[in-house]
Amino acid sequence: MNQVMTQTPKGKPHELLAETLASELEAVNLLIQERMASEHAPRIPEVTAHLVEAGGKRLRPMLTLAAARMCGYEGDHHLKLAATVEFIHTATLLHDDVVDESAQRRGRPTANLLWDNKSSVLVGDYLFARSFQLMVDTGSLRVLDILANASATIAEGEVLQMTAATDLRTTEEIYLQVVRGKTAALFSAATEVGGVIASATDAQVKALYDYGDALGIAFQIADDLLDYQGDTAKTGKNVGDDFRERKLTLPVIKAIAQATDEERAFWQRTIAKGRQEEGDLDHALELMAKYATLDATRADAFGWAEKAKSALAELPDHPIRTMLIHLADYVVSRLN
Repeated sequence: MNQVMTQTPKGKPHELLAETLASELEAVNLLIQERMASEHAPRIPEVTAHLVEAGGKRLRPMLTLAAARMCGYEGDHHLKLAATVEFIHTATLLHDDVVDESAQRRGRPTANLLWDNKSSVLVGDYLFARSFQLMVDTGSLRVLDILANASATIAEGEVLQMTAATDLRTTEEIYLQVVRGKTAALFSAATEVGGVIASATDAQVKALYDYGDALGIAFQIADDLLDYQGDTAKTGKNVGDDFRERKLTLPVIKAIAQATDEERAFWQRTIAKGRQEEGDLDHALELMAKYATLDATRADAFGWAEKAKSALAELPDHPIRTMLIHLADYVVSRLN
C-alpha cells in the first residue's frame, strides 16, 4: 500500500501532532477550564481539574482537531467538539475508577480516593451534561447524533464488560464488542466529527470513522497484551494485574478456546470463581505460551494498526495524514 508508505518521523507521533496543533489545543484547554467551572458547586472544578491536569496526552481531542484541519476546516466549532470529546473521556474515567475501585490513575491518587465515590459519579454526570451543551453549540444534528451514540456505546460496553469479564463463555467477538465500547467508540467518534464539521465527503467521513475505530482497537489490544509482557517501569502496571483482577482479555480468551478439560478447570477456578493461589499467574503464562496466544494477540494488534493506516488512503494528502499513519504504528510499537 504505497499510500501509507512514509518515512519514520523523529519524535513521538502524538508529540509532533501536539506541536502542529498547539494553538488549537491551547484554545481547547481554555474552553475546558471555562466549561468545567461551576458557580454553585466548587467541588466540580476541584475534582475535574485533578484529572484534567494530570498530564494525559489529550489524544482524543487531538484526533478531532487533526481530522478537521486535514479536511480543510477553517471555523472554530472543532474546538468545541474537541473539548466535548475530552469531557466525555474524563467523565468515563471518573465513573470507571469508582466501578473498578481504583486507587491510582496516571500515577496519582484517583478522585474517588481523594474525595469519595459520590463526588466522582456526580462530577462525571456533570461533565457528560457539559459535553452535550458543547455539542449543541455547534448547531449540527449529525454531530450530536454521532457523539450521543458514542456515549451510549461507551456505557453499554462498560456494562457488557462487567458481565463478560469473568464468564469463560466470552468469545473474541464479545471481547471486540467490549473494546469497541470502552475504547474505540470515542476514538472513532472523535475522528468522525472532525470530518463532519469540516463538510468532508461521505467517503472521507467513513474513512475517518474506520481509522479511529481500528486505532482504538489496536490501542486496547496492545494495552491488554502489555499487562502480561510489559515493563512495569514503563507501563505503570504490574505484570498480571488483569489476571489478578479476573479480567478476561484477548490472550486468555484465546487460551481458553483451546484449553483441555483440566486447563479449563484452572481458568474456571482462577477467573470465574476468583480462587487464586500462589503460582497461578505463572501457570496462566505457561498456558498462554503453550498455545502462543501472546504472539497471536500481538498479530491482532498489528493487524488493526494496518487497518487504521489503510483507511487513511481515502483522505487528502496532508502532513497531518502522515502523522496519523505514524500514530497507528506508534500505538503498537510498544509491543516490539
